[in-house]
Amino acid sequence: MFRRAVVIVLDSVGAGELPDAALYGDQGSHTLGHIADVGALNIPTLAALGLGCAVSLRGIPCPASPRAAHGLLAERSAGKDSVTGHWELMGVVLDRPFPTFPSGFPAEMIAAFEQRIGRASIGNVVASGTAIIDQLGPAHLASGAPIVYTSADSVFQIAAHEDVVPVPTLYEWCHAAYEIAVQGAGLGRVIARPFVGRPGSFTRTANRHDYAMPPLGETLLDVLTANGHQVTAIGKINDLFAGRGIGQAFSTTSDDHGMDVLTARMAIQDSGLLFINLVDFDTLYGHRNDVSGYARNLERFDARLTALLPRLREDDLLVITADHGNDPATPSTDHSREHVPLLVSGPRVRAGVSLGTRTTFADLGQTLADVFGVPPLRHGTSFLKEIV
Repeated sequence: MFRRAVVIVLDSVGAGELPDAALYGDQGSHTLGHIADVGALNIPTLAALGLGCAVSLRGIPCPASPRAAHGLLAERSAGKDSVTGHWELMGVVLDRPFPTFPSGFPAEMIAAFEQRIGRASIGNVVASGTAIIDQLGPAHLASGAPIVYTSADSVFQIAAHEDVVPVPTLYEWCHAAYEIAVQGAGLGRVIARPFVGRPGSFTRTANRHDYAMPPLGETLLDVLTANGHQVTAIGKINDLFAGRGIGQAFSTTSDDHGMDVLTARMAIQDSGLLFINLVDFDTLYGHRNDVSGYARNLERFDARLTALLPRLREDDLLVITADHGNDPATPSTDHSREHVPLLVSGPRVRAGVSLGTRTTFADLGQTLADVFGVPPLRHGTSFLKEIV
């Protein structure tokens, strides 16, 4: 039926609060809805596929004949971060969230990190990544002390200027932090956050690198690889799965670059899974509460999607979804606990089918296991029979 699947994760493109959003302080969050409310969104291809059928959006009606199957995914795992969301999409449901540190990391953890890297650090607060480098960047330039910070997510982030701390050294420090914070304390991941520029004009670079805990269970990627199917990761997918179950991985510098890589790989990879994360939605717009920037990025993606659809082969399956929300219209700069959209397309997909609201992201992974004829995953219900 299908020989190749393309899964595009629009990082943080949420579609309305989950029933338990209040437990996370996210009541009222609606990433797509609030962006559509602010100004007209020009996303004709997503609209034609049926985005307005999956979720009610101002100015994006549900067409009479949607070109894709459509619905929503609800997250069952505890948490609202990228690691949790991506793992659940691929079949791993977490019973407990990763630990978070809303008051900063314990003194003993910071002391252990500083001992490992041989110098003091600054920060150790919950902060927006762009705000913290603006605030502490000058002190970092003067002292060479790395900026350590966290967020509402389970993450140990280390920011350093590339002229002060060479990127390979920053990566070494992240390995040390990984042993202390992830292996030692169970955090979800460590992130290297290099930046450049001068005070007042600091800019984070594309040399970001995530060091995530390996999945706490067997993922679709593991099963596909074990059964001889090619798995290609584009963007930060390889980092989020700690490289496990992945045959080839390609890093990207932007969402446009990611779509370039995806297009090139589709021209030469005839079968298996192409799995891409487009992170700019989250890092450049969601975390910065940039509603108009977020809207323009949706429009840029829509244009790239318009060019991609004709490249689908008869036996291709295309999935567009997300991993959590990050509503730029709310005061929070953190992720939000939301449903995510689900659009499924391809020449052999029954266009216009409503997939409803699925009770777990893992339904996607189970469906893909069904598509490739590999052993079923532990979680999720396949919707393959609904779309063919």
